[in-house]
Amino acid sequence: MNQKLKRLSVKHKNNKLLYYSKSIVRLLLPRKIFRTRLNRKIKSLNRFDYDYIKHRINYYNKLETISNLSAGVNCLKDFRLQKKNKTYFFDTYKYTRFFNSCLKMKYEFGDVTFVPAEPAIVKSRPISTDNAYSVVLNLDKVRHFTFVKDKKKFTKKKNMLVSRNDAGQPHRIKFLEMYINHPMCNIGKINSNGTHPELLKEWLTMDEQLDYKFILCLEGNDVASNLKWVMSSQSLAVMPYPKFETWFMEGTLIPNYHYVLIKDDYSDLEERMNYYIDHPEEAHEIIKNAHKYIEQFRHKQREDLLALLVLEKYFYKTNQKTISENLKSLFSSSDKNLL
Repeated sequence: MNQKLKRLSVKHKNNKLLYYSKSIVRLLLPRKIFRTRLNRKIKSLNRFDYDYIKHRINYYNKLETISNLSAGVNCLKDFRLQKKNKTYFFDTYKYTRFFNSCLKMKYEFGDVTFVPAEPAIVKSRPISTDNAYSVVLNLDKVRHFTFVKDKKKFTKKKNMLVSRNDAGQPHRIKFLEMYINHPMCNIGKINSNGTHPELLKEWLTMDEQLDYKFILCLEGNDVASNLKWVMSSQSLAVMPYPKFETWFMEGTLIPNYHYVLIKDDYSDLEERMNYYIDHPEEAHEIIKNAHKYIEQFRHKQREDLLALLVLEKYFYKTNQKTISENLKSLFSSSDKNLL
């Protein structure tokens, strides 16, 4: 297939035309319609597992004490669509439209790898015990939250690792330099930015990558954007411990249970691959566990409720809203295992 045509392939990808169409329609509808529905949506909490909902809310939003935002933070009524970060705006507005437009919200869009100086809405944050000011929403999800239907059995796939992504970061370059000529690897970078031309390889579609037992999920600017679809496949995700996390809660993933762990210096890659080639039953267990993990993100109504509750807690903890005693209990984290 022609390389340009490959890049236009939409199989397994989210429908961007539909996504943008829905997002624009939301902008055209009066916000007051949705503000009257907020309480009803929050009451739907009774339909779901309370402890599960509580855990996820307090994982994304770890704010414990009530404190005011700085004077310069804008109100929701000033939250407008701009040329940059359109998907971040649309994904945030989908939920902020349910709240009073006079409420203030700090946000940091893009690949955020730092903790803001005050509570802010982000897509990504460092995995840390000190990241409470990073309040996570599911942003840029049309790109990141992609799943696949992979019918090819693990045992029928090639005994190799595959990887195709942009490689500008030193750690990605290092991996490619270590394994670009390894007989068990089909890896390469796809961005021709003038550097490391020896590492350039042809584009591979998702279907072509699914022919391999192992798919590299190496973090880039923040998280590995292919991790979701790889974990939904019949292949194994291979990566070091993640350093950043998003709505996917990468910090809760268990090594060698949800994915194949390799060392930070990548030195044990061949050893780890050979182990699961020789132990396919253990590989199948990891794949099964990964699929179970993925399933929790497929419940649209529950995911929408979680996003609204994360924002409700944000406005409460920034001293802008009063809430019921039931919600105060829900927003009080008692889970000491939260990172």
